Amino acid sequence: MDRHERTVTLRSGVKIGPGQPCFVVAEIGNNHQGDFSLAKRMVEEAARAGVQAVKFQKRNMEALLTRAGREAAYSGRNSFGATYGEHRLALELSVDEMAKLKEFTESLGLVFFASCWDEPSLDEMGALNMELLKVCSADLVNVPLLRRYGETGVPIILSTGMSAFEDIDIAMAELRRYHQDIVLLHCNSTYPCAEEHIGLPVMESLRERYNVPVGYSGHERGIAPSVAAAALGACVVERHFTLDRTMKGTDHQASLEPAELALMVSMIREVEQAMVIKGKKVFPEEQSAAKKLRKSIVFSRDLPAGHVLTEADLTTRSPWVGISPVHWDEVLGATVKRPVKHEEPLQWDLLSLIPAVGSNVATS
Repeated sequence: MDRHERTVTLRSGVKIGPGQPCFVVAEIGNNHQGDFSLAKRMVEEAARAGVQAVKFQKRNMEALLTRAGREAAYSGRNSFGATYGEHRLALELSVDEMAKLKEFTESLGLVFFASCWDEPSLDEMGALNMELLKVCSADLVNVPLLRRYGETGVPIILSTGMSAFEDIDIAMAELRRYHQDIVLLHCNSTYPCAEEHIGLPVMESLRERYNVPVGYSGHERGIAPSVAAAALGACVVERHFTLDRTMKGTDHQASLEPAELALMVSMIREVEQAMVIKGKKVFPEEQSAAKKLRKSIVFSRDLPAGHVLTEADLTTRSPWVGISPVHWDEVLGATVKRPVKHEEPLQWDLLSLIPAVGSNVATS
């Protein structure tokens, strides 16, 4: 299949790929602070902003971290616990809460999915009958977990932050052992990411190398690179989402607030409309403008009948009601059939043309 025809179709009928509306994802992640009511409100605000999907994250601390990692001291203004394990656990929603959020999200017509950072989390989320899963950039090189993802048979979005092409080659080979429903996201995993490090043209390299739909997961502060990604053909644009960038937590600074998310979605849809026409076309509205704004050849002075035209006898003026200046060379040397006035538009029926030109003259 040609890469321009490839799409990934979700169980709900949503299609991700070239020629489809950009699949805009609000990455809620852990910005809900472990609060179910806040998470539900974020889903509502994301839906109001016009996204097609919301994404969460799921972790099992014992499967994710070593004991030393769980017990490591973790302090600072963004800490939710005395140790890193306590901090991470405080940001988790239960599987039951995730199930309720999935039901609520789908009632709003959005796709619900998650990145699962370990095998128990993948099993738990898989039991919720997910139609889409996300492999985070951190696990792109986690071959055992990639195989578990593949075994689910569920379409996969794979982020490529922190990864060289050689890493992505391995991940794609593993996932393709199970199915071809894979979407790659170009990503720089710096939070927030400097604009000069984003590298949007890398998306085209991913398309050419892997022949799958490609999108963009952005961690910049603003929205311009994400909109530009859509203009460059991103099939997915994913951005972290928060209700308030000043909230406690490390992801909020690289997240969009509701008004910003809504503006980004609106701009992406405008860009999509601007990309519909592929060939040069003159629209009826432009033709009306041309009549007003383009110029005609007019006489630069009064002339008698029988006068042979030179450049000194002619000039151009708006509106376009006579012969277009595109025919300037054709009318030079012609003879006027009757007396003409200053600024009178030149018309073909006023002229006796020299034979070589007269046989091919146009009327506009």
